[in-house]
Amino acid sequence: MNVELPFAPVDTIIRRNAGGLRVSADASKELAKRIQEHGAELAADAAERATEDGRKTLMAEDFGVELVVDTDDLELPVAPVDRIARIDIDGRYRVSMEARVALADILEDYADNVARAAATLARHADRRTIKAEDIETYFSLFE
Repeated sequence: MNVELPFAPVDTIIRRNAGGLRVSADASKELAKRIQEHGAELAADAAERATEDGRKTLMAEDFGVELVVDTDDLELPVAPVDRIARIDIDGRYRVSMEARVALADILEDYADNVARAAATLARHADRRTIKAEDIETYFSLFE
């Protein structure tokens, strides 16, 4: 699977939840992959809701979002999130700008939760670095 999301913003999200811990490149890569998988699933569900409403355009409300944040408030870039949204939906769907921003916001909250837990796991293991195994352990424990 090709990961559409650049690792730098994912690394930034992990670091803001890491306290004084370091972050391995593999941790950023693993979380980026998980964010992409989750985003593609959410978009597929949103496409089903749009279809039920007789639309071909995904809207923010298809993601359960009523208030869309400003793109300047997000760490995740919107263009890769748009590509993530299109992974599991066919070409007949469009993704509105508000839907892209809503999905980026959801995915960023998701990443914050995972990163916070991964930092806790790294501390529990008495390590100074968050590793990919911390991200993987989170998913094996909580999902």
